[in-house]
Amino acid sequence: MSTAEPRRPASRAALFLLASIIVSFVAASTAPSPLYPIYQSRWHFSPITTTLVFAVYAVAVLAALLTVGKLSDHVGRRPVLLAAIAVQVVSLVIFVLAGGVPALVAARVVQGVAAGAATGAAAAAMLDIDRARGTLANSIAPGIGTGVGALLSALLVQYLPAPTRLVYVVLVVVLLIQGVGVALMAETVTPMSGALRSLRPEIRLPRAVRGPLLVVAPVAFAVWALAGFFAALGPALVRALMNSSTVAGGLSIFVFAVFGSAAILVLRDRSARTVMLTGIAALVVGMIITLVSVSADSIAGFFVGLAFGGVGFGGGFQGSLKTLTPLVEAHERASVLSLLYIVSYVGFGLPTVIAGFLVVHGGGLRRTAEEYAVAVIVLAVVALLGLRGTTRTAPAGPR
Repeated sequence: MSTAEPRRPASRAALFLLASIIVSFVAASTAPSPLYPIYQSRWHFSPITTTLVFAVYAVAVLAALLTVGKLSDHVGRRPVLLAAIAVQVVSLVIFVLAGGVPALVAARVVQGVAAGAATGAAAAAMLDIDRARGTLANSIAPGIGTGVGALLSALLVQYLPAPTRLVYVVLVVVLLIQGVGVALMAETVTPMSGALRSLRPEIRLPRAVRGPLLVVAPVAFAVWALAGFFAALGPALVRALMNSSTVAGGLSIFVFAVFGSAAILVLRDRSARTVMLTGIAALVVGMIITLVSVSADSIAGFFVGLAFGGVGFGGGFQGSLKTLTPLVEAHERASVLSLLYIVSYVGFGLPTVIAGFLVVHGGGLRRTAEEYAVAVIVLAVVALLGLRGTTRTAPAGPR
């Protein structure tokens, strides 16, 4: 299938716009993280509720990916992105007006639907414009969004008024500006028939991608499981270790994200297999350091572990993208990327809910963090064995 030639704005500007949309959507998803302790204090709910509110976002993203994840292949990237931005704005308005847990859940559900719709469309559009730069942008944008959303929210909570509202208002303004940019952007793919059929949930992969997806799935699951834990419970863990301000909690997510983005930039010219092996190794090292640091009440060690974990996240996710994207045609990109994000968001949400349950009914926050670190180490080792076992049969992507 042919793609439309980008005209307005220029390809580089369009690529930046699309990457910034992913940043904004991910930032909106992590912005509530520093606010959960405030919500918990006001509305008196447990860490289980915190992780459930956090995880319903992942469920909503999965539902959207399974239904509208392929829609942009048929109706075009721009209409899907514009609709997703509108829905995301609605979710942020619900956050602003929230008066209890039901409103938080509703906001997260709406937010997840918007993110699921936007993720496949924006990611595929960047590959339409420039496959190499698009792959890099797809890898780095989620990490930047994760860090920016958490730190911006923490700073606004700590130093400015209306702590449970201001960050959402800022994000609404950003999204409206991006919506104007999408309206001016040229379509990057030629629409085709079958839009209604594409809404039927189905798991279908091109034959060339099936083996490689099995190789990268454990890696993607592991790194997103770690990201989910730090986003949901990381700020509370930092405060438990150092009895510090909200900013320190947001900074923990920021450090994780910054080192993940740095790893992507440093490793961008390496082979997919090298990137994935580096990510797995960093993940294991980071979790070992985190495990020791939590046991020893060492906040400095904990942040070092966060940094290595971020490298693991960046390397693991970038390697997954570099493995899959060269193997698909333009009209298959949104479908394949949506499936990769499905694996990622299952890892993002499910283990985090289990962790929230263990915080309340197990050994508490610190003990749960230690057990989670061990689980991620085991999962990373399993991913490593899978990667090594398929080295001779699964393509590893270009250098």
